[in-house]
Amino acid sequence: MEIPDMSSLQLHSRPEMFDFEGISMTHFFTDNWEKVKNFQARPDDILIATYPKAGTTWVSYILDLLYFGKDDLERQTSQPIYERVPFLESCFQDLKVIGTEMADHLPTSPRLIKTHLPVQLVPKSFWEQNSRVVYVGRNAKDNAVSYFHFDRMNKVQPEPGDWNNFLEKFMKGKNVFGPWYDHVSGWWEKKQTYSNLLYLFYEDLVEDTGREVERLCSFLGLSTSVEEREKITKEVQFDAMKQNNMTNHVTVPVMDFKISPFMRKGKVGDWKCHFTVAQNEEFDEVYKEKMKNTTVKFRTEI
Repeated sequence: MEIPDMSSLQLHSRPEMFDFEGISMTHFFTDNWEKVKNFQARPDDILIATYPKAGTTWVSYILDLLYFGKDDLERQTSQPIYERVPFLESCFQDLKVIGTEMADHLPTSPRLIKTHLPVQLVPKSFWEQNSRVVYVGRNAKDNAVSYFHFDRMNKVQPEPGDWNNFLEKFMKGKNVFGPWYDHVSGWWEKKQTYSNLLYLFYEDLVEDTGREVERLCSFLGLSTSVEEREKITKEVQFDAMKQNNMTNHVTVPVMDFKISPFMRKGKVGDWKCHFTVAQNEEFDEVYKEKMKNTTVKFRTEI
């Protein structure tokens, strides 16, 4: 598949958000909804699910290397990650980038597919086929900061406003793909009843990538050698991925790297450089209220 020429995308203005099935969305993720809803999953599919800016590309790349890193060097050097791991609900008509079609035409087995959908909107066929799912959760404070910078540089996202304004929206759950709180806790609940779901934490990946790669191998039933795992762990370090044009999204013209890179810092605790004391106190209050009914726990520093 050729790399789409994104310069042809007609962007007169940023998209507006609207309420869709109870969450905030833009038309880029709802225009193809019938086909998303009726998407036919396969038993060997691997769905990578995250809230935006929680390590999606990172885990996509780890899985891609685990399955296809050894045998397909051309794939690693000429095909960007967003083609190898299609974004299921994305629908950019002008670019002929339609996630369901890209997934249907994947030549690989297993198919690696990514989504930012909250658990209740995931196509039913993934559960019916007992497909494997890898969810990655990131602590709310760092996730909010990363999402803010992403919205600043990504022209197909709504205008974020200043940091103060964005944080208020984040606390109210008015971001594309809905509230962070519901997203992480909804998927956490699903894990309790659906055994083919591995729930990873971004903070654990930063703390010890090798250990989490091992967990992934164990979950997926892969007998990857220690040497292979070590090689992959090295290749997926943040700085290596940031320099890699197949993973850093530099080939996507709707993203303005002059404002901010797609892969910015990848750190745990960067929120401390953004939150004022007052913002942090207010955030903690809201967090306590929103997360009181779930057992999922996050670390805001390591």
